[in-house]
Amino acid sequence: MRAAIYSSTGPAGEVLSIIDAVLPEPGTGEVRVRVAWSGVNPSDVKSRAGTRTRTLPFPRIVPHSDGSGVIDAVGEGVAPERIGERVWIWNAAWGRAEGTAAEWIVLPTAQAVALPRNVPLDVGACFGIPALTACHAVGVDGGVAGRSVLVAGGAGAVGHYAVQMARLAGAKQVIATVSSEEKAAHARAAGADFVIDYRREDVAARIKEITQGRGVDCIIEVDFAANAALDLELLAPEGRIVVYGSGASEVTVPFVPAIIKNARMSFFIVYNLSAADRAVAVQHLHAWLEAGALQHTIALRLPLDQIAQAHEAVESSRVIGNVVLRVAEDEGSPS
Repeated sequence: MRAAIYSSTGPAGEVLSIIDAVLPEPGTGEVRVRVAWSGVNPSDVKSRAGTRTRTLPFPRIVPHSDGSGVIDAVGEGVAPERIGERVWIWNAAWGRAEGTAAEWIVLPTAQAVALPRNVPLDVGACFGIPALTACHAVGVDGGVAGRSVLVAGGAGAVGHYAVQMARLAGAKQVIATVSSEEKAAHARAAGADFVIDYRREDVAARIKEITQGRGVDCIIEVDFAANAALDLELLAPEGRIVVYGSGASEVTVPFVPAIIKNARMSFFIVYNLSAADRAVAVQHLHAWLEAGALQHTIALRLPLDQIAQAHEAVESSRVIGNVVLRVAEDEGSPS
């Protein structure tokens, strides 16, 4: 089978390659998925680039945690009825050497989730990180029903879902920050009541105007390092900041503004969600999917051979939406 790999960190065009690999066989409690689409996320790009560490956890890595496809074999203890099931995949490359950038993947049965019938496979490759992150961020600590919500980076892969999910979860007001007119239009189409271009507008002044000076009840934050001080300025009393990302590992938090407002802060990484939290997020996600309530934006579809170009597109931050790789041209027999 064909698989994309890297054995050292560095530029995409230098370290990524396509090889012929051995077809994996499922063990006890595992399924084998014929991968149709592999999702490329910023975390995949950062791992390959060595942004966090240049020391690889495995000698050779098949990248990407997200993907979709069809189960074609099961191991002992897995219901044979799962064969032929369309699935989406989460955490394929988290703590593992074998991600979804390969024609076949073997993983624990729970990590291959049955895809609702009305959802295309390419869309399913966007769920493991972007959709589940947004879903948990909207639902954590009591949810957003009846609250005003600010989604930082409302046109990003996570932010776009978060804007929609906040609206669907009953937020009374959804505000998004963006960095261009094109991204502003994207966030508005997702359901944002107000969109603020942080490169051209005074975010604090606009939030004060929109909320009549009260501030927002909840902020869903993509870069806490860049926005910690601003977030506390924008937050309403008893409000909370839900953090799923940061551009730096060390962040200074202004103590006095935080304590005066009784601010709450929640931090999470989608890879480490508890089984209970993940189950709740999947349940909400599937309910919205089955109702046809979510918009999905795939900015770029490329073949597996162009994995380097896909990584470069994600690194550029210029694409609006998800980037996915077409892995299988059909559902042919293993080879």
